[in-house]
Amino acid sequence: MKTVIITGAAGNLGKVTVDKFLADGYKVIATTSQGKAGDLHKDAEIHEVDLSDEDAVDEMTSAILSRHKNIDAALFLAGGYAHGGVAETDFARLDRMMSLNFHTAFFTAQRIFQQMLTQKEGGRLVFIGARPGLDPKAAATSFAYGISKSLVFYLADILNAAARASSHGSKVSASVVVPSTIDTPQNRAAMPKANFSHWVKAEEIAETLLIICDKRTSTWRENVVKVYGQVID
Repeated sequence: MKTVIITGAAGNLGKVTVDKFLADGYKVIATTSQGKAGDLHKDAEIHEVDLSDEDAVDEMTSAILSRHKNIDAALFLAGGYAHGGVAETDFARLDRMMSLNFHTAFFTAQRIFQQMLTQKEGGRLVFIGARPGLDPKAAATSFAYGISKSLVFYLADILNAAARASSHGSKVSASVVVPSTIDTPQNRAAMPKANFSHWVKAEEIAETLLIICDKRTSTWRENVVKVYGQVID
């Protein structure tokens, strides 16, 4: 049985992804913030933790790695969004986006990456990017969000470079999946006049994550996969 860590597991994408990987036969280790574990599948191993707290992540990953000697994949789905361009962005907003989107990914990935370097079969790290992290035009109305997500792409690049430089890291690879607007109840409420059929479904993103981690794609390296739905505005 392969083992996967999924952060942000209680979110819209997280819950679908947990179910998808469980159905495919994975042992799922799911992380959530406090009080949200009840929303998850009973077959998942659940850890409630603040992923922006470095010490808490240290404690959690130590517990996970003492119990599971091999981590085949890690999916970093935790994050958050804030609207606002350059003029509206103050330190508090920027700091919150950095904490939600970069720190939550880095603190966990740093530790799991080191474990994967020691594993015979390596491992897959998959991050969730965003269009504003790639496209400055898309970040015009979400500056802090775009800045924080841009660092996720660079983090994946640096991890891949470190893996290539390691004598044990030839089978460790970091990828980034970039969805456009995800069809969630929250997004529908925020944009009630949008054409929801143009948005990408959480199930489609979860399927993409599963494909990246599949043994049939074991030769894939350093992917940036755009899951943009039908129309890009």
